[in-house]
Amino acid sequence: MKRIFGFIFADDMEFKPFSEYAYKRGGKLISEKPQNIIELETDNAIIYGIESGVGKVNSALAALELIKSYSPNYIMSAGLSGAISGLVRGDIVAGNSFVECDFDVRAFGYPLGKKPDGAYIHEASKELLEAAKKLTGMKVGRLGTGDFFLTDSKKKNEYKEEFQISAFDMESAAIAATCSKYGIPFMSVRKISDDADDSATVSYREMNNLCEETLTEILIDITNNMD
Repeated sequence: MKRIFGFIFADDMEFKPFSEYAYKRGGKLISEKPQNIIELETDNAIIYGIESGVGKVNSALAALELIKSYSPNYIMSAGLSGAISGLVRGDIVAGNSFVECDFDVRAFGYPLGKKPDGAYIHEASKELLEAAKKLTGMKVGRLGTGDFFLTDSKKKNEYKEEFQISAFDMESAAIAATCSKYGIPFMSVRKISDDADDSATVSYREMNNLCEETLTEILIDITNNMD
């Protein structure tokens, strides 16, 4: 029996390469509301790719839609990220754990990021991570998430020290939290587009506008590498 995968892409420029890849291989649009969803069947997998929209709420809702409607065995997300530590523009990194850096109830005595009701650092699926590590050049590191585009070097350094993250994006940890609640194995793969500093906006736009198929191909390769 083929495994079922959910792929989550935040914006139209990240979703477009997946949609083009899927349509060339017999994929079909199966939903436009509340999010665009494309179904693609490969030799060893059934894939539901969803365009979530940017940010934690949108991505968490997309993960929930996949879980409730399509019962995936695994969920992966892919997109662009800012480098925090040990990465440079163009690197590909698989997240081995995920944390919401902007969750802040320090006023009540909790550390930054800590949630009063349970775990706040979520681990990636070991199966997905091992499959990703088989790909040439794949980096591994913790991914941080927040509901803003990071361009502040001071905040970047704060997150580096507080959470030991390698990269920062706007979706990964929210999806990880959703998948954790429902027991769905998850991993996020990110391409580094910028340095999460005052040059980030221009660098991000340059890479995002390329609409590269790289991340789509990587997610497909990971499904093929699953034992």
